[in-house]
Amino acid sequence: MTEILESKPFGSQFTNVYLSIFALFCFKLFVKISLNILTHFYVVKGNRKEAARIAAEFYDFGQGHTPCENNEPANQNANSHDSCYRGFLQGGREESYANMPEVPSIESCTREQTPRKRTLQNVDDFPAKKKSCWGILTSQGSWADRSPLHEAAAQGRLLALRTLLSQGYNANILTIDHVTPLHEACLGDHVACARALINAGANVNATTIDGVTPLFNACSSGSVTCTEVLLEHGAKPQAEMCQPSPIHEATSKGKSACVEALIAWGADVDYDIPHLGTPLYIACMSQELQCTRTLLNGGANVQKGRFLETPLHAAAQKNCTDIMKVLLEFGANINSKNLELKRPVETAPPGSLAEGLLLLYEATPRSLCQLCRLSIRDYMGRSRLHLIPQLQLPNLLKRFLQYR
Repeated sequence: MTEILESKPFGSQFTNVYLSIFALFCFKLFVKISLNILTHFYVVKGNRKEAARIAAEFYDFGQGHTPCENNEPANQNANSHDSCYRGFLQGGREESYANMPEVPSIESCTREQTPRKRTLQNVDDFPAKKKSCWGILTSQGSWADRSPLHEAAAQGRLLALRTLLSQGYNANILTIDHVTPLHEACLGDHVACARALINAGANVNATTIDGVTPLFNACSSGSVTCTEVLLEHGAKPQAEMCQPSPIHEATSKGKSACVEALIAWGADVDYDIPHLGTPLYIACMSQELQCTRTLLNGGANVQKGRFLETPLHAAAQKNCTDIMKVLLEFGANINSKNLELKRPVETAPPGSLAEGLLLLYEATPRSLCQLCRLSIRDYMGRSRLHLIPQLQLPNLLKRFLQYR
C-alpha cells in the first residue's frame, strides 16, 4: 500500500485536502451571504411587528399589560397594543395602521385606562432597552446616531421631549457631529422646547464639529425669541475665532430683529472675518436694507468692509441705490479706493442708477446739518450712542441724531 502511495505524484496526494478546504470556504461564503440577505430584509425592509414591540417597550405604553380576554380583569389596559402603535407613530415613524399587524378589538376591553409612565427608577433598570431601539426609531429619514430627544426637539414635540427628559435622557446628548437637541430646537424655532432643554441643563454654548452654536442656528432661522432666550441664559453673542458668526448669519439672511438683539447684548458690529468682511459689508452684498440700517444705528463703521473694499463699493456693484443713500447719510466716503484702486463710482455698472447717484452726490455738497450730525455721533463714540435719548436736547434733535 505504501508503495502505491509513493508511486503517485505529490500533488495528487493532497487533492482531497484542497477540495475540502475549497468546500469549507464555499460553505462559509454561503452562510455569510445568507446572513447579509436576512439582515437586509430584517433591518432595511423592517420587521414592523418587532419594531412596534420595541417602540412599545421604549415608550412604555402598556408595559406589563396584555390584551384582555373576556374573562380577564378590566384593569389590564385593553388599549395596550393600540397605544403601542400610536406611541410608535409619534416617535418618528410614518407607517399607517393598514400596514400594522392586526390588533385586538378595543370594544372587548375597558376604555377607562391610561398608559403608565416609566419612572426614573425604571429607566435605570432597563438601560439596554432604551438604547437598543434608537436604530429602529431613527433609521428612516434621519441619522442613525440621533436620539429620540433630537427628534422631539427638531419636531417641536414638547410633551414627548419633557417625557424623555423625565426618563433620564441627557439634555446634552450628542450625535457623531456633536449636534445637541438644543441645536435642533433653535433651528426649528421651537422656543418652548429650547426653554425645556435649557432648564434641564443644556449647554447654550455647545458647538458642533463645524463650530456651529445654538445661537447661530437661532439666527439662521430668524427666531428672535430663541435668540433672546439663549442670550439671557449665557450664550456668547460674539463668535469665537474661526467659528461661524451669528451676526453675519443673521445679516446675510435679513434677520434684522436678530441682529438688533445681538447688538443689544454686546455683539461686535465691526467683527471682521477675513474671507467675508464685516456684517455691514455682508448686508450690502446681500442687499438687506433693514439690516444695513440696524447695523449703522448700532454704531457700525461705515467705511469698514472687506480688506480695502468698503460697503459703498459693495452696494455700488449691486446697483442698490437705497442702501447707497443710507451709507451716504452715515458719512460713507465716495472717494475711497479698493485693492484695484477704484472708487465706488467706478465699480458701479456703467449707465446704472448707482453710477448716476454717485456722480450727483459728488457734485452736490453736503448740508451743514448732515456734517454736524456726523461730528456729534463721532464725538460720542459707538459705545455711547444709546445715550442719545438722555441728552438735554429737544426731541426733534434727538430723533435727527438717531436718523429717525
